[in-house]
Amino acid sequence: MKRYSLLASAAVIAAALGAALPGQARAQSLEETLAAAYANNPTLQARRAELRATDEGVPLAKSGWRPRVTVSGAAGWQQTTRDLGTGKPDTVDTKPASVTVSVSQTLFDGFQTFADVDQAENRVLAGRANLTSTEQDVLLDAATAYLNVVRDTAVVDLNRNNEDVLSRQLEATQDRFRVGEITRTDVAQAEARLSGAYASTADAAASLESSKATFRRVSDLEPAALTPPPPVPNLPATLDEAIERALASNPAIVAAEYNWRAAQDAIRSQRADLLPDVTVDGSYFYGWNQANIEDAEQETLQATLNVTIPIYQGGQVYSGLRQVKHQAGQARLQLDSARTEVREQTQQAWEQMVATRASIESLESQIEAAEIALEGVQREAQVGARTVLDVLDAEQELLNARVDLVRAQRDELVAAFSLLAAVGGLTAADLGLPVTMYDPVRNYEDVKDQWFGGSEAADADAALGTGGAGQ
Repeated sequence: MKRYSLLASAAVIAAALGAALPGQARAQSLEETLAAAYANNPTLQARRAELRATDEGVPLAKSGWRPRVTVSGAAGWQQTTRDLGTGKPDTVDTKPASVTVSVSQTLFDGFQTFADVDQAENRVLAGRANLTSTEQDVLLDAATAYLNVVRDTAVVDLNRNNEDVLSRQLEATQDRFRVGEITRTDVAQAEARLSGAYASTADAAASLESSKATFRRVSDLEPAALTPPPPVPNLPATLDEAIERALASNPAIVAAEYNWRAAQDAIRSQRADLLPDVTVDGSYFYGWNQANIEDAEQETLQATLNVTIPIYQGGQVYSGLRQVKHQAGQARLQLDSARTEVREQTQQAWEQMVATRASIESLESQIEAAEIALEGVQREAQVGARTVLDVLDAEQELLNARVDLVRAQRDELVAAFSLLAAVGGLTAADLGLPVTMYDPVRNYEDVKDQWFGGSEAADADAALGTGGAGQ
C-alpha cells in the first residue's frame, strides 16, 4: 500500500476543492493565509501592545536610580497700612516672589531598585514568551481554519457527486421497474437514498459556510481556491525528541520560568523595605520683595543627607514579604504545571498524528476494497443476484470511506501543526512566512534607558485606543 505524505494528502483534498470552485482563477496558499493572520489578527496585535506596555516596566524600575528635580515658584501682592499716631497712615505695598529648585537623589534603598529592575526585565522576557505563544495559537487557528475549508469543500464535492450517482441510479431503477424487473419497493429505496443524499449535502454545505466564516475571522481574507500546503517543516522524528524540544522551547514553559524568576526578584524588593534608606536632598531658594520703600532679595542654598532606618511599620512589610514568598512558591508550582501540561499536549499531538496516519492507510485500503465490492455488487444486480438496496448500501459504504479519508487527511495535518506548536516551532520566523516580522526587542531597546519623552509606538497605541478602534 502506497502511503500518502502530508503534501499528497493535502493535494487530494485540494483537487476536490478545485473542482468545486472552477470560477476562482487565483489560488490562495496556506502560506498566504498564515501571513495574513500574522499581520492582521487583532488578538496578536493586542498582545504586542501588551508587551510594549510591559517594556515600560524597565525604565520605570530604573527611575529609582535617577534624581528627582522640581522647580516651584510663588508671586503675590500685599498692602500694609500702619498708623503710628501721627494721624497720617503709612501704606506699604509689597510684591513678594520666589523660585525654589529642589533635587533629591537616592544613594541607597536596600538594593530595592536592583531587584525591581531584575523583576521588570524578567517580566519582559515572560511577555515575549507569551507573545510567541499567542502567535503560535493564531497561526494554528489559521492553519486549522484553512484545512477545515479544504476538508468541508471536498466533503461537499463528494456529496454532490453522490447525488449525481444516486440520481442516475434512481433513473435506472425506474426504468427497470417499468419493464417489471424490480418492484416498487426498490424504487422507493432509491428515492429515499437520494433524498438522504440531498440532506447530507445541505449539512455539508452548512459546515463549509461555518468554516469559511471562521477562516475570515482568523485571517481577514476571503477563502478562494485554496492550494495544498507544503509538508509541515521541522517535525520531530520521535516522541522522545518531541518531548525534549517541547520542554526546552515551548513558550508556555519559557513564560512560566521567567515569571518564577520575577517572583523571586519580588522577594528581594520587598525585603529591601527592612533596610535603611539614604538620600541626599539639595535646594536653592531665591526670593525678592519689591516695595514702594525699598527692595529686598534673599538667596538660600541647602544640602541635607537623610538616613531613614525602619524600626516597625505595623507589620506591613513582614506581611508583604510573606505574601511575595507565597507567590514565588505559586509561580514555581505553575512552572511545574506548565511542564506537565506541555508534555501531555506534545504526546497527545504525537499520538493523534500517528493514529491518523494509520487511519489513512486503513481507509485507503477500505476505499480500494469498497470500489471492488461496488463493482461486483453492480454486476450481480444486473443478473438479479443482488437487490437495489445492496447496490445502494455499497455506494454508501464507498462514500463514507472517501469522506472519512478526507477528514483523516485534515486531522493528520492539524495534528502535525499542533505538534509543531507544542515544540515551539510554529512561528512566522520558523515557517519563513513572507511578511515583515515584528521585532519584540526593538521597542525595549528604544525605551529601556529613556530618561524622558514619549515614543512613536506609544503615541500610535494611544491613538488607536482613543479613536482607531471604532474605525
